[in-house]
Amino acid sequence: MKAYTKVLMIVAALSLGLLFMFPMWKIYLKAPQYPEGLELHIWVNKLGGSSDHVLQNFNILNHYIGMEPIHAESFAELEYMPYIVIFFMITGVLVALIGRNKLVLGWSGLLMVGGAVGILDFYLWLVKFGTNLSPEAPIKVPGMTYIPPLLGNKTLLNFDALSLPALGSLGILLGITLSLLVYFLNRSTNPKKQTSKAKHAFV
Repeated sequence: MKAYTKVLMIVAALSLGLLFMFPMWKIYLKAPQYPEGLELHIWVNKLGGSSDHVLQNFNILNHYIGMEPIHAESFAELEYMPYIVIFFMITGVLVALIGRNKLVLGWSGLLMVGGAVGILDFYLWLVKFGTNLSPEAPIKVPGMTYIPPLLGNKTLLNFDALSLPALGSLGILLGITLSLLVYFLNRSTNPKKQTSKAKHAFV
């Protein structure tokens, strides 16, 4: 690996640090009780919002339709996900220092798989909370479920929900994009391939 591709690979690994600086995902909710809207932030290690009482207000709305209360303690993923991110950051830097292109591709592939598993897990969260409704809910609509959108906008009775990736997710996108760029840059400047091409040219 050339020096500049090693630097790019280190940047790819360290860009995952954005997950600790910004939320991964945001869910916006508008309801008659909250016309100004509520904004739930999902971080790699916690749940939060645009104000101190967002999570409490979400749970008040959830109570009316029979959804379980949302608490960070309910999600084991929030405890071990930070360690997974740190693992990728450390191994990404090590891959850059070792300088083997196959390791770059392997790291990028594992990161893509990890991201896909994370999105699937998030969707299963939404399904769990949107379908396991209390029969004692103040508002009951037969056959109605309240699964928020994984991505985009959705209307649920008189609630309007919008789900979008946040700045933290940019760290994963940068990690994958830059590491793949490193792989292809190294592949195109592989001295063995250049030598092989030169030999064939003289045959």
